[in-house]
Order: sequence, then structure tokens, then C-alpha cells
Amino acid sequence: MGIIRNTKSVKILLDEFNNDDAISVIELIRRLNTKLNKTTIYRVLDKLEDDGILHSFLGNKGIKWYAKCNGCSVSAHADVHPHFQCLNCGRMDCLPESIVMPKISNREIMHSHVLIQGTCELCL
Repeated sequence: MGIIRNTKSVKILLDEFNNDDAISVIELIRRLNTKLNKTTIYRVLDKLEDDGILHSFLGNKGIKWYAKCNGCSVSAHADVHPHFQCLNCGRMDCLPESIVMPKISNREIMHSHVLIQGTCELCL
């Protein structure tokens, strides 16, 4: 897609990703509703994902979540890993485990999402 411009909107949104936790799009809109409108949030998220800065995945109830990429680029997302969602507090995080995608004949896998649900260490 090209080089992302470091605009005020990009900085505001990226500042929300200051740790390894994932953030739902609903939570981002709630947090940023006084600084950015919903359309701008979605536009910037799409651009950051296209540029390999963030990755997205679907959580519980089909809600889209975003987290920082690690080793990704414009041409490919290289951080294929599972995500863990706590069913008690709702916290979502990326797990440092690698997943080997199977080779399937006559198919090209473009994306895969692995969501593991249970109870996090804070709720145990």
C-alpha cells in the first residue's frame, strides 16, 4: 500500500496499542470518540493493517479485534499465532505460540484465525 503517513489520527490510534493486549474495534471507538470519528478510526485501522503495522482477527460474537504486528510488512503478515480470550473478563491477547499452517492441495490459504477461549491468569 505504501508508506503510512504519520498523521495526528495515526498517532492517536497507535498510542492505544502500548502493550501486547488486543483491542476490539468497539473499545477503540469508545475510547477515541472525543478525538476521532468512527469513519476515521475504521479508515486508519484498515491502512495500518494493509501496511503490516496491525493485524486483525475475529473474537467472540464476531467482533473484530486488532493487535500490533511483529515482523510483518506491506507484502505479508508473518505473525501467524493464536489469540486467547478470557470468558470471564473479556481480555484478549496474542499468544507467542507458532502455528504451522497445513498444506492443502488445490488450495491457497490466505488467512487463518485461531481463537482459544478460557480463563486468563488474572481471573484464575
